[in-house]
Amino acid sequence: MKLRALATTSLVILLAGCGMSGGTQTGGRGTMEPKMNMQQAAERADQILDETFAAIVPPVQWTHGSAMPGNCSTDRRRTVMTIISEERMPAFLGLVDRFWKSKGFTFRAASKDKQAAYYVTPDGFQLSVLFGWKGQAHFEVTTPCVEKSDVLPPTTPPNGPDYSKLPPTAPNVTSDFWSAKKTPAPSASPSS
Repeated sequence: MKLRALATTSLVILLAGCGMSGGTQTGGRGTMEPKMNMQQAAERADQILDETFAAIVPPVQWTHGSAMPGNCSTDRRRTVMTIISEERMPAFLGLVDRFWKSKGFTFRAASKDKQAAYYVTPDGFQLSVLFGWKGQAHFEVTTPCVEKSDVLPPTTPPNGPDYSKLPPTAPNVTSDFWSAKKTPAPSASPSS
């Protein structure tokens, strides 16, 4: 599983470097005219993640992941600490898919096993959601190439313990909805 997560992350980084983002301000090369710096881009990435997690109902517990600033881009990561059962993965991915599309983000690709999906925003930010070991969801937003600057850590506090400075931890929070092993009847919906 760790190998799959590493391979998926490598794919995202590779695609980011190859300009997968398409229609940006420089003719589709995955970079923007430097109208923002890396700190501003990181804040935009945080905003995307904040809005995404606010749309997940019932809410999940998450922690920040490590960031990897580059020469002209950076990323923000969040790791979900709520266990998402195999039966609930399609509903979770569907919720994220609908939300991101409602924001005007473009679907780019999905993994063959349907446990990872990739999107791009109109302003060139690349997004991914993927499932790893024990039903742990991982979110990443990679910024387009912008003006180089220092990048501060995210200001949004995690909604549970902060594992960001610890070795990777398996999901350890159970949700009556997201961790359930049975799929509800079609008319049922998450309520809390």
